Amino acid sequence: MRDPDRPVLFSVVFWVVLAATEAGHWIRSGEIVSTLAFGINLALVAALWLLLPWRRGDGWRRPMPVLFLLATFMLGLTGSAEVHQLLTLLAVANVAFVYGMRAASVIIGYLSCFLFVSVIVVFGREVENAIVQTVPFVVFAVFVLGMTSAVLEARRRRAEAQRLLARVRELTVAQERARIGAEMHDSIGHHLTVIKMSLENAERFRSRRPEAAWDEVRQAKDTTVAALTDARRWVRALRPLALEGHVSSTALQRLAASFDGTGLAVSFEVEGGELPLDPDVELVLYRVLQEGLTNAVRHAGARHVHGRLTFDGGRVILAVTDDGWGRDGDARGGFGLRSLAERARAVGGTLLTGNRPEGGFEVRAELPALTEPRIRAGRAS
Repeated sequence: MRDPDRPVLFSVVFWVVLAATEAGHWIRSGEIVSTLAFGINLALVAALWLLLPWRRGDGWRRPMPVLFLLATFMLGLTGSAEVHQLLTLLAVANVAFVYGMRAASVIIGYLSCFLFVSVIVVFGREVENAIVQTVPFVVFAVFVLGMTSAVLEARRRRAEAQRLLARVRELTVAQERARIGAEMHDSIGHHLTVIKMSLENAERFRSRRPEAAWDEVRQAKDTTVAALTDARRWVRALRPLALEGHVSSTALQRLAASFDGTGLAVSFEVEGGELPLDPDVELVLYRVLQEGLTNAVRHAGARHVHGRLTFDGGRVILAVTDDGWGRDGDARGGFGLRSLAERARAVGGTLLTGNRPEGGFEVRAELPALTEPRIRAGRAS
């Protein structure tokens, strides 16, 4: 009943004309429903309207436009006044949506000829009267087909715009990846080359010149720190725009609020005094909340999700809980959760997931507020 493909204006016109058809019948007969056939016909038209498809290839509903067209045409035979002809024109418009404008135009041509002939042959009227009856029908038909054509053209342009937008996004991402790849090759690739050369020198000097070998190891260690700094810089360059310019709790609250239109009730709270967070920790927290909300919408069948960000000493804890079905005991965590667990470990934290005793599912990340790169150098053999 809430088919997004059905034009709203067409729905309004249909129900108004349907009511006018019943009113015209009541005025003529003096009864709300004077014949059983007319009542059944009217109910059938209303029911078929709710089942009509409004785009091509709509599965089992594809034959419905033909049935609806015949049902509206039958209203004239079961006792309707001429008002029902507008319903027939709406049926022709629906045929245009499902089968194309050419099919609708052919039907309009046949209906116009049938109307003209039936006025003369069936009702015994003059040719002038037949013309007077047929011309308004043809005018309204052209108007309805014009509206239908405009809607179909708008749909086509919107679909084309969406395809172009998707293509532009793909090209933009590809261009940015190529740029970042080139920059990483020039910076990190250089560092790795220097590290390789230093370690090769250390291996070559280990017996004859031990001190020189240790100098090369120290240089490799320093270069590794520089390479790690560059890598972290490139990772931060890819962080979500929502994190830019906001403290962590504000960005998370905005992310939670962005799920309001999904049919999911989302609440979010912050406990404790907020601490400055390492950018990598901020990114992990953002991804944890994003994954928890997305899973609740797609898989959990939840109605409410609650996020709690807690600052406890030098640590920050984010718990995302929902009231959905939870996860089967035999089910393994998806790729998203496994990836988040690896990210949490990379910054010195942990990620815990599982069903809650009271029902639902929980994702809990415990992370240090600040992280430091730790590089351990082994002894050269």
